[in-house]
Amino acid sequence: MASQRDVKNKIASVKNIQKITRAMEMVAAARLRRAEQRISALRPYADAIGRMTRQAAQAAGAEAARVPLLREHDSQTNVGLLLVTGDRGLAGGFNSQIIRAGVRLSAEMTEDGLRSAWYATGRRGVSSLAFRGHELTGSYTGFADRPAYADARAIADDLIGAYVEGRLDCVEMVYNSYVSPLTQNVTRQRLLPLSHQAIADEEDGSVGSAQDAPVADRSKIAATAAAGGGRTTVDYEPDPEKILRRLVPDYIEISIYRALVESAAGFFGAQMTAMRSASENAGELITDYTLQMNRARQAEITQEIMEVVAGAEGLS
Repeated sequence: MASQRDVKNKIASVKNIQKITRAMEMVAAARLRRAEQRISALRPYADAIGRMTRQAAQAAGAEAARVPLLREHDSQTNVGLLLVTGDRGLAGGFNSQIIRAGVRLSAEMTEDGLRSAWYATGRRGVSSLAFRGHELTGSYTGFADRPAYADARAIADDLIGAYVEGRLDCVEMVYNSYVSPLTQNVTRQRLLPLSHQAIADEEDGSVGSAQDAPVADRSKIAATAAAGGGRTTVDYEPDPEKILRRLVPDYIEISIYRALVESAAGFFGAQMTAMRSASENAGELITDYTLQMNRARQAEITQEIMEVVAGAEGLS
């Protein structure tokens, strides 16, 4: 049995660790609240960009196929995989589940005869992929805790450039979507090429229908209003195809930015949960060590009493 002094040292060490985990939990909780506010502010804008892109695609009709980012390449050979992870750890399986999902997706594509080009955000993803022997085509670090729109634009520019130049035939993104502090769902999203059918799909009951009567440089479409369900007339100037060429890159940028923001919130939620669990485990260890210390003290007292009794018997 360990001595009383050894057990006291263990209790002191665990208490110090518990103070650190509690502090980290409170910091993560404060940052999580701010991240949730950013998600709440971003989602309406992202939904509006998506709605505008769908309506423009419907108005463009067959002309939308001339937009490079909506046109599929003749052959599918190189696939870009963008993994969105955090810059730091101590968040349970937050980063590892993204790495596993990306590696599993790459293995499936390899079986289909496709080659993977790796892109990763966050130091954890970059270091993990490098450790596994994967060569990174693009790595982006230093902003995972508080991403800016400029960071998403830089990533989007690299991916769009590679797709337009033919170095990539498809781009998939894997990230943790934020549900709650306890739940982060691994989400896979196709970034490029954007499916014309997916863009034109109905959302929240909104339906758009194109009219084939252009007037000068304008095109009119009738679309169901998001609120109230009434019919509204939308005028496009210049034509929908030119507007679509501007909207689609913005749609990709906002999709990446949304993934970065949701991943940041998910990281803080996962870290807060992990640190709370660590603090509770530390409390249980302190209780166990305290019982062990009491047993050690009782054993030492019993041993001293036995020695005193034995000495007294020896003198009598």
